[in-house]
Amino acid sequence: MFMSGARNAKIVGLCALANFINAADRVIMPIAVVPMSEAFNWNLQVQGWLLSAFAWGYISSQVIGGKAAQKFRGKTVLLVAVTVWSAATFLTPICAEIFGLLILSRAVLGFAEGFCLPTIFHIFANNIHENERSRAFGWLVALGSVGQMLASIICPHLSWPMMFYTFGALGFMWVAVWIVFYKDDFVSNQQEDLIPPKVSFLKVDTRATVRWTSYISHRALWAIYMAHFAMNWSNYVIMTWLPTYLQRELGADPKDISLTALPYVMNSFIGVLAGYYADSLISRKQWTVLSVRRLMTSIGLLGPALFILLFCYVDNIGLAVCFVSISLGLCACNSSGHISNHADVAPSQAGVTFAVSNTLATIPGLTAGPLTAAIVEYSSTWYPVFITASGVNIVGALIYYSQSSASQIL
Repeated sequence: MFMSGARNAKIVGLCALANFINAADRVIMPIAVVPMSEAFNWNLQVQGWLLSAFAWGYISSQVIGGKAAQKFRGKTVLLVAVTVWSAATFLTPICAEIFGLLILSRAVLGFAEGFCLPTIFHIFANNIHENERSRAFGWLVALGSVGQMLASIICPHLSWPMMFYTFGALGFMWVAVWIVFYKDDFVSNQQEDLIPPKVSFLKVDTRATVRWTSYISHRALWAIYMAHFAMNWSNYVIMTWLPTYLQRELGADPKDISLTALPYVMNSFIGVLAGYYADSLISRKQWTVLSVRRLMTSIGLLGPALFILLFCYVDNIGLAVCFVSISLGLCACNSSGHISNHADVAPSQAGVTFAVSNTLATIPGLTAGPLTAAIVEYSSTWYPVFITASGVNIVGALIYYSQSSASQIL
């Protein structure tokens, strides 16, 4: 799996399992909100604000998470983060009786989960070699999709309180495994091998303390940020509203919501394959690192743009699930594209650059709830929501292709 040995496989495996729980916990509320809205008599606008509360917490902790991983080491930061968000998940049914407390619990969940990926990016950048990073990020994204898939399959068959209790308990189990099996962050005399060569004609900021302006003053970083923003725009719309859309627009039975697991199956499968294929292109010197990043990002943004348009024009549940599955499957190629690009351009700062990127890319999460609800209620149709998401993907792909780099800048 990893040429560098079992140690790296264990690191990737444990971190991917953390992302499995991270992603699963996000899917619970979009499924639970349907029976909860019936129990508590919530309208679409109230549901929209509840679904977006997670993003408000999530966007506020990205950069904090990246810096915390640098200062306190990845093991401790990830341990605390998973403990907090698992507690927030487990306690959600208790908080549901008071809407303000429920909103707070969702924000706490988002805040704690915001530490997860920046910390993992920091761990990967300091442990995983360049020619194995695509597969590492491929497995990371794939396990996240598996978590979403299993949650989509299991949750519709549980009462809504049991959804939160089950996955909250799973998080506590991961904490115990992490404490026992993960050794502290890697320090090696050969750690320099993990860092790609600097290009002489580029100005590289190698100071121990990088100025904050450095994270927003390079076109290559902005190319990554814009691609990530575009990817998340469509992902948040689909992840947040797909169960509601299938039930209320296409007449799906509540038990048929298990079909929403199929897009995540496709995402995890293609994500791993794309990772290994991208690494093979790089290791065989068939393509440059930059060409591979651009290829995978183009597939990961333009492919979903097409299938999102097809998705919104069908009125058959089977076709709709098929198109959205292909869309999310192709989206997984981004893990070998702009997602892996962080460790190329900023190997020692990958956790922070990803935190900045994910902060900007969480803005669609803030709007996916209330804005989508407002658009649908005003226009009485979902077409503008999906057409906009497709257009944003196209713009993001064009920006990344024209402005991206694979040379170290930080």
